[in-house]
Amino acid sequence: MEKEVVLSGIRPTGFLHLGNYFGAMRNYVRMQDDYTCYFFVANWHSLTTHPDTRQLQESVHRVIAENVACGLDPDKVALYIQSDVPEIAELYLYLNMLAYKGELEKTVTFKEKVRLQPDNVNAGLLTYPVLQAADILIHRAVKVPVGKDQEQHLEMARNFAERFNYRYGDVFPLPYAFNYHSELVRIMSLDGNGKMSKSENQMATLYLADDDDSIRKKIMKAKTDAGPAMPNAEKPDYIQNLFTMMHLVSAQSTIQKFEDDFNASSAGNVVIRYGDMKKQLAEDMANFIKPIREKAADIQADTTRLSRIIRQGAEKARANADATLQLVRKTMNMNY
Repeated sequence: MEKEVVLSGIRPTGFLHLGNYFGAMRNYVRMQDDYTCYFFVANWHSLTTHPDTRQLQESVHRVIAENVACGLDPDKVALYIQSDVPEIAELYLYLNMLAYKGELEKTVTFKEKVRLQPDNVNAGLLTYPVLQAADILIHRAVKVPVGKDQEQHLEMARNFAERFNYRYGDVFPLPYAFNYHSELVRIMSLDGNGKMSKSENQMATLYLADDDDSIRKKIMKAKTDAGPAMPNAEKPDYIQNLFTMMHLVSAQSTIQKFEDDFNASSAGNVVIRYGDMKKQLAEDMANFIKPIREKAADIQADTTRLSRIIRQGAEKARANADATLQLVRKTMNMNY
């Protein structure tokens, strides 16, 4: 039985963090045995908001290395760089003929980017959802792991696929959002404001490249309070976030101790000691991140191995992309 195709991409801007790992990458590792997986580094997409490419190569290599360090097997998946698959650009051109200015201007992400970068409203920014659709449709992917902020783009990809199929012939299956078997883990910023970010508020985000001392310092500065006012109180978001992280990296006995201490606390009788909790969490988190950081650094330093991984991913992705593009050209009567 042919496996369903899963596709996901990540922009090489900023550093991958704990939220990326538990919200996405851990699931990608599980997917690689059950699906035909295409995972790519979206370096073309990064140009819409980060036109300075001097640091891009290092960022791309780091993302590839960190994905492998987290458990992706280049022999099982196609792990590739977007610009290594020029077939995407040709499909992007065809899909642009099916996309309309009005619908592109209405996308939430476009309007937000215009607000944030009014002096850099480029055509690539406007047609970002079209390129994203080409990324998906070039592999005829049916399952796309996306966050809430990308669901509108995925809906647009379905619309473009439907328009192509209606106008030229049935080529593309319709892609849908996909979460692998479980609720996504949402890890908040350590200051309690929103989620962790690849590029913003770096002192409140735990990066997979952080050294042990940085991890300890960041967690020890995490937001807490004076403790619960009554036994079995509901945890504030920023306190729940500490427990969420502890559930991900600490021993069950450790978690239970601090859960019991929290539930036994009340005003005037605060049993839980957040300082002790953060100190324990910091050590457990450092022990968790260290092997990922060290393995990623080893891969990135081994240029021969890194080049082999990139070349292998490109070959896999191009073979499948070419098959799709040949079908597209035939359906469109573009073979002369």
